[in-house]
This record gives sequence, structure tokens and C-alpha cells, in this order.
Amino acid sequence: MVEIVPITQDHIDGFHRALDFVAREGRYLAFVEGPPLENTRAFVLDHIQRGHPQFVAISAGEVVGWCDVTPKERPIYAHGGVLGMGLLPQFRGQGIGTNLIRSTLAATRTIGLHRVELTVRQNNTRAIELYKKVGFRVEGLQRDAVQIDGVYENVVCMALLF
Repeated sequence: MVEIVPITQDHIDGFHRALDFVAREGRYLAFVEGPPLENTRAFVLDHIQRGHPQFVAISAGEVVGWCDVTPKERPIYAHGGVLGMGLLPQFRGQGIGTNLIRSTLAATRTIGLHRVELTVRQNNTRAIELYKKVGFRVEGLQRDAVQIDGVYENVVCMALLF
């Protein structure tokens, strides 16, 4: 049984572990290892304090996934935010990601954002299909935008408008 809940201070260490694990896979995130725990703590506490949407998937008391939307700071972009998410490998393909993103998008709607955007590597077809299923549309392609171990990858730009 996996529960989707808003993140709390008690989830910070588990979120950091999950984030680091997914980052080290080198296939999904914009970094190849998790940020220092202090940075993760500051990020989560800032989201909580500002009421920014951030949810975690909990299984047997452990964080196994997350989804968040970080609103943009600059005034001309303040109607939008950037979505980030991840799920530990053994929990993928079970609908948990769909539940995570739907919960996060519902909360995003309540804070008044109009646009949510994300980038995803072109070869991550499962994620692209998930994003399309919940309403994201492809807006463009960044060619050779990522380089991992000497291999270039394209990045797909997607957005959802409320």
C-alpha cells in the first residue's frame, strides 16, 4: 500500500534518500547525485512555508517517490511553475506516479498558477506518456541538451495550462 501525502519535516531525510537514489541512476534527473542534505532541507522547508505543492509517496513508512511544483520567482513568469518528480525503481509502472502528479497538480491549481512546465529526456518514453496522460503537451525539443558519460540526449519541453 502506497500513500500520497503532502510533505512534512518528518519526510525530509527519506525524500533526500529517494532523490539521491534516483539522481544516481543518471537517467532521469538534471543532476547525477542528490544535493547536500542541508540544501534538500532548505528546499522542503521553503516549499512548506510558502505553501508550494510538494507530495511524497510513502510505503512502509519510507519515502519512495515525490512530486513538486516550484513557482517561478520573476514577475513576468510568476503565473507558472516547474514540476519535478521521481519514483524509486521498484514502485514504477504501478500508477503511483499518476497519483503523485495528480495530487500535486490539484494543489497547484489551488495556489493560482496558470502554467506548469517540465523537461524530460526524449528517451524517457514512460514519463512522457504519463505527462501526456495528465494533460501536458509537448512544446519543443532541446537537441543534445544533456550529456552523460559522453553520450548526448535530447530533452523534450512540456507544459500544462490550467
